[in-house]
Amino acid sequence: MRQGSILGFIIFLVILVMIDVYVFQGVRTMTRSMTSQRWRTVIHWSYWIISIGIFAWMGILALTFTPNNGPTQAFMRLIGVTILFLIPKLVFLFFLLGEDVFRLVRMAYAGIHNMVVSNDLPKLEYSVERRKFISQAAMAIAAVPFLGILHGLTLGKFNFTVRRETIHYPDLPEAFDGLKITQISDLHSGSFDTDGHRSELERAVRMINEQQSDIVLFTGDLVNNVATEILPWIDVFSKIKAPMGKFSVLGNHDYGDYVGWDSEAAKAANMQSLYGMHQKIGFDLLRNENRVIEKDGERFWLLGVENWGTGGFKKAGDLQKTLAGVPVDSFKILMSHDPSHWENEVQSHQTHIHLTLSGHTHGSQFGIEIPGIKWSPVKYRYPYWAGLYEAGKRYLYVNRGLGFLALPARVGIWPEITVITLKKGKATA
Repeated sequence: MRQGSILGFIIFLVILVMIDVYVFQGVRTMTRSMTSQRWRTVIHWSYWIISIGIFAWMGILALTFTPNNGPTQAFMRLIGVTILFLIPKLVFLFFLLGEDVFRLVRMAYAGIHNMVVSNDLPKLEYSVERRKFISQAAMAIAAVPFLGILHGLTLGKFNFTVRRETIHYPDLPEAFDGLKITQISDLHSGSFDTDGHRSELERAVRMINEQQSDIVLFTGDLVNNVATEILPWIDVFSKIKAPMGKFSVLGNHDYGDYVGWDSEAAKAANMQSLYGMHQKIGFDLLRNENRVIEKDGERFWLLGVENWGTGGFKKAGDLQKTLAGVPVDSFKILMSHDPSHWENEVQSHQTHIHLTLSGHTHGSQFGIEIPGIKWSPVKYRYPYWAGLYEAGKRYLYVNRGLGFLALPARVGIWPEITVITLKKGKATA
């Protein structure tokens, strides 16, 4: 661990300790009136045992971390457990801080008042103690994110959800009227536990096959960092069936840019291995290429670009190269991992591309999606972050991802299997 990283880790740890000490004052207030001294002691000791245990876990992983490994299963579990307890503590802290500001203002006002009033007028009194009901209310509200994150860490990340869209095109070739496309994205196979998650991923593949789609398209991020992450799952994902073919593109994580390599040759060898992994699971990997899909004498063009993203992400995608040999007036479907590509290039390109399929955002793996409300913090980074969008009769669908990254959880934004049906007729509004 480098000296700068050590200093940053120490500062982060000090901040966490300060939060814990402050929040503990509210816990003491809340338990102050408990009649059982034994239960008060149990609650107080449990609070610090959990906190100290997380700090110790952080220290061990920090000492053993090497950039060549990338995020390990233990590291991702630590992130999950840390967030599970940190977010509720921050909610709790918000209420305690609000109460303290109110108490401070009240104390200052009372002090000034008592200094200036005459002796024959009553002086204001104030309490320096916390109010128990504030701590209790804060605890009750903090329980909501705690339970939500706990659900996301356990069940939510495997709450595979099939989302369906139907899009109408007046120029769709007749032979493809009713074409059914299943899109999956952002598997991040390195995030899965080879012992505990196999049955869940097998269930996801069964759900994909149950859609009985004509074609299956995978829009990038097969792995987190290195090609070998997909090895334990080849037998699972090779079972995906599609009569008209399975096709894929690369995502930003597939290039091995986020780990250290001993040499450029080692990184290049990993890249070649990853190309082979797509073949092993039966997917035709498109790297700035196109394919003709034919049926009953009619055809459409499937396009696949390499990753192209804004904000420091790799721009390996070459749309002009991908379009080489594609008739201008043909029906086209593009796979492009990052939706910022559609926003910045595809939407305004001189060649009309009917439908673009992307992923990348994961919907931040955190948000709210209920009737009438669709929100995630990722929307402030990506205007097109989940679902179907349209501009100038050019459509974009952003898949929320099948897997997860870093935080081993899905809170409110569920892992997605997308089924898009193309229909010939008046364009979808």
